[in-house]
Amino acid sequence: MLGTMRNASDEVELLLQNARLRDELEPYIDESVSLVHFRQMNLKEENSFLESMLAWERAPALPISCWSLPELVLPRPSTLDDDVLRDLLYDAIDRLYAVRVVLEMTDHLSDRELYTVIYRDILPAVEKKVDLPGNYLVWRCLDESDTETWLKYYATEAERMQWFNENGGPLPEVEAPPYPRKLPRASES
Repeated sequence: MLGTMRNASDEVELLLQNARLRDELEPYIDESVSLVHFRQMNLKEENSFLESMLAWERAPALPISCWSLPELVLPRPSTLDDDVLRDLLYDAIDRLYAVRVVLEMTDHLSDRELYTVIYRDILPAVEKKVDLPGNYLVWRCLDESDTETWLKYYATEAERMQWFNENGGPLPEVEAPPYPRKLPRASES
């Protein structure tokens, strides 16, 4: 009997939370919400989804350099020798991870090239800072048009075969990336 009352109480709490979330989301609702199949979710999953939508809508769009305090400002790459650059690179990677920015596909880049990507592309990029546990901005440090590098270093054998079947042409040989790194990943939190 006590378990049944607790379940009913939990269900009521979920329903109240759902109503509150829907009310708070009302100003942001557009036709894209109708594409979501809420009937396929239980109430807890739906509430979690609605919370993430609300967090997205309320999140400020800021340059990534401003996501941490103090702001992450790096010296121009051309002014640094290799040892100083390497220290600053790994400090920047740690600081980015602390604000839930994760770098992927970096092993084809030298330290100087990766530092330059962070300095030139990542830090000035304006992105929504969605403050939810387990939410990461994953930055792939590989140009989408660079299929040769992706096929050579990062694609699985199944992805390579799929690409070959769809595009034809020669596949580059699989190689170990020249600059292997162990960087923090989103799943390590």
